[in-house]
Amino acid sequence: MEKYQILKECSPGALGVNLVVEEMETDTKYVIKQVECIDEHHANEALEELMPLLKLQHPNISLYHEMFIMWNSEISSLFLCLVMDYTTQGTFQTIMESKRKMSENIDSEWMHTMLSQVLDAVEYLHQLNIIHRNLKPSNIALINDNYCKLQDLSSQALMTHEAKWNVRAEEDPCQKSWMAPEALKFSFTCKSDIWSLGCIILDMATCSFLNDTEAMHLRKGIRHHPGSLKPILKTMEEKQIPGAEIFCLLLPFMLHIKPSDRLAIKDVIRITFMSTSFRNSCVALNMHRQAVPIFITDVLLEGNMANVLDVMQNFSTRPEVQLRALNKLLTMPEEDLDLPWPTELVEELISIMKQHERILDILVSTCSLLLRILGQALAQDSEAEIPRGRFIISFLMNALRSHPNSERLITLVYNLLTIISSQAATVDKEPLQKFSPVVISVLAKHPEDVEIAEAGCAVLWLLSLLGCIKESQFEKVVELFLRSIQLGPDRVLLVNNVCRGLASLAKVSELVAFKVAVLEEGSSGLYLLQDIYELYKDDPEVVENLCMLLAHLASYKEILPELESGGIKDLVRVIRGRFTSSLELISYADTVLQALEAAAHPNPLEQQLEPASEPEAKVSSPPQDPIFQP
Repeated sequence: MEKYQILKECSPGALGVNLVVEEMETDTKYVIKQVECIDEHHANEALEELMPLLKLQHPNISLYHEMFIMWNSEISSLFLCLVMDYTTQGTFQTIMESKRKMSENIDSEWMHTMLSQVLDAVEYLHQLNIIHRNLKPSNIALINDNYCKLQDLSSQALMTHEAKWNVRAEEDPCQKSWMAPEALKFSFTCKSDIWSLGCIILDMATCSFLNDTEAMHLRKGIRHHPGSLKPILKTMEEKQIPGAEIFCLLLPFMLHIKPSDRLAIKDVIRITFMSTSFRNSCVALNMHRQAVPIFITDVLLEGNMANVLDVMQNFSTRPEVQLRALNKLLTMPEEDLDLPWPTELVEELISIMKQHERILDILVSTCSLLLRILGQALAQDSEAEIPRGRFIISFLMNALRSHPNSERLITLVYNLLTIISSQAATVDKEPLQKFSPVVISVLAKHPEDVEIAEAGCAVLWLLSLLGCIKESQFEKVVELFLRSIQLGPDRVLLVNNVCRGLASLAKVSELVAFKVAVLEEGSSGLYLLQDIYELYKDDPEVVENLCMLLAHLASYKEILPELESGGIKDLVRVIRGRFTSSLELISYADTVLQALEAAAHPNPLEQQLEPASEPEAKVSSPPQDPIFQP
């Protein structure tokens, strides 16, 4: 919990307390569900059961980002903490409460759209033999007007704490009213989810003529008196509730007392798909979990760009369609792609792709397309306005978090950030500041991967140049830069970006200069820089970046003794003598030499004015073993 700041505590749920928190490094908001456990065995059992949920990939399932166990010493209790998405658009419960107050029906098209997404998500879970166990309207989050996600999936271990259930039921009688009869006795199967889903559909269909209390009593009553459902279904038909025909057919088979008599999710989808109203909706195929055949997708995608975008919107939750459409756009000639795209079109594309943040191929294709769109826009007009940087940066950051192992994705992200940040006068630095912890985390996870090191250092250099790395992160970033250059000294792009990045940070921080120059653990960045020069002494660009870094180090008086004893004066003299035609390089070299000369022969007046200080410790000679073998 140390990396999170608690913003507020929400009303307790059936399993525990929900906390709205902010990750301090990234300023990203999450919800942490804290579930009190009986003992360590209970906590570990629940954690082991929930871990597979971290790997789920579905656009309509809100996933857990992190899980951990913590001990609360104040109350001597053990808690399992589940880190989830934070949403602000409300839930199905919000919509239904609003409609009940006004005695209005839920819009039929909206209901069809949302139910298709819920059914699709539940089928995905059941195909993996995963039970939600906690399906209810408040656990279906609204992401936007036509997009929802299931959230708060639970486990068998967490749902069998009888004393806790009884306490929560007394505090809020609605808590368990969506649960199947057998679930109240702590027996869960996929058919338990079907009962809960049936209760949700029943709630949505009765908003116009049942209030909250009546709806709760109905949900509880049908567990013991199944016949109490019939008059409600009859009322739905009489009032001509949208979808009544199909709901009256479905609900009796979803709300059977015996689990074995209930429909399976695939049957619910099949019967729902038979409905004319559902079949005519633009999301009809989303109710069929079967992948859209490639030949059908290709037929749909025939035509111009506008037609392709229309297909992407109508099949926004189908990853196989999105990937096919993206590849179609990537191969279109520029004249057919109608470049440059207006801002609204770019943002519409990203909105669709945000539903598929867990699918690497889609993210790579999306970033490739964005690179083509934005690059072409700037090529035609260097003053062209880039669509909302914050919007794109948020998408890129989530993509990188979801796939920290993809070298291709990291490289594409760097290239896109370069384009976005090229508009230095208008770039929004606040979202970029949230990017550095993500890159730092990626590099820390792959200490031996030189490809990721090269791409990651490029991003860090860009962020350092824009002043988007926080001071609290300087020390870690310097450590990663130095480690990366040791990992790949033969990679000129990596070497250049590390030198540039260190120079940008050393320019504003004496701490960074110390981390580079002062001997630590038997090695020093100064010896590393000398080795780099020996490798690239015939490459003017590398040598110039190296001198730029040394010039910024030399701007701190306390560092000068380290530079002197580390052999930097001799190195810079050699460089100055070899590169006489590069004015920029000579300027950096002279800055270093003048600073070292001034330190060796201080002005007597300045020496009198400065307070006495302890003598600086000298840097010992380089270790016998080189830092790396060239």
